[in-house]
Amino acid sequence: MKRYCLTLDLQDDPALIAEYEAYHQRVWPEILQSITGSGIENMEIYRHADRLFMIMEVNDSFSFEAKGAADAANPKVQEWEQLMWKYQKPLPTAKPGEKWLLMDKIFQL
Repeated sequence: MKRYCLTLDLQDDPALIAEYEAYHQRVWPEILQSITGSGIENMEIYRHADRLFMIMEVNDSFSFEAKGAADAANPKVQEWEQLMWKYQKPLPTAKPGEKWLLMDKIFQL
């Protein structure tokens, strides 16, 4: 099992943040299937103010490239991503079109 940690910001608007969290209390079944079907076995998202932190635990079948290609070909995932972009904003270091950015591990006990 491999673990990845990613980060992304939200729009700094309490009403939009509340809506975003509400969507994540009832994630569409097609989105859940796209996550588990890609080899992601556990996913958690945490929030502090407008900063998000995601932990993904994946099996050996997972790859970011395959997940990206499958998502690009899935209209329901594209609909979800477009909807989520209303609430999300890229980090200052993101390249055009990038959302979630991988974090570097700097400590482990």
